[in-house]
Amino acid sequence: GAELSTIKSEIGRLRILESRFKDLERENTELRHALDFKKATNFDVVAAQIIRRHPTTWWQTMEIDAGEDRGIGIQLSVLSNDGLVGIIDRPFKHRSSVLLITDEKCQASVRIEGTPEVGILSGQRGEFERNPTLRLQYLSKNASIKPGQRVFTTGRGGIFQPNILVGTIISVERGPLDSEALVKPAVDLSDLGTVFVV
Repeated sequence: GAELSTIKSEIGRLRILESRFKDLERENTELRHALDFKKATNFDVVAAQIIRRHPTTWWQTMEIDAGEDRGIGIQLSVLSNDGLVGIIDRPFKHRSSVLLITDEKCQASVRIEGTPEVGILSGQRGEFERNPTLRLQYLSKNASIKPGQRVFTTGRGGIFQPNILVGTIISVERGPLDSEALVKPAVDLSDLGTVFVV
């Protein structure tokens, strides 16, 4: 009996170590990803805090505390650790306004991981309490996609860098000519702290 409980506690200890290792591994991957991103794009990344959000349009725009004084210009990508947040809409001297991906005016060319599918992603019109969704249009009629697949920028159109995570597929709607999908943003836009302008 004693031997068995020793083995059990050893297994418990190994599980804890393993989960801690997974956490470290994930953290390491994220940091490496950020570094690779910086190396691959040769862009400087500016960290900024969110200073203003309007309760009625929080899913459309926000303001950050970095502006032209820190090299921020129009149409630069804004990211968080989780993925794409939006794009610089209007830079001022010490602050900037950001158009969020959940605004219908913000459009991005995206691809669905593990498939040849490419489409245009945009925000949807409407009032949102929480968790606004994105609409992915112009997918092929018989696109073999399923909920849970991840969506990344393609880099086409020259606004967003390629391979930024945008979200995951929630559902697919097939039409007579093409398919559309609903996408959940990778970033929780209702709860943002620090963002990075690329």
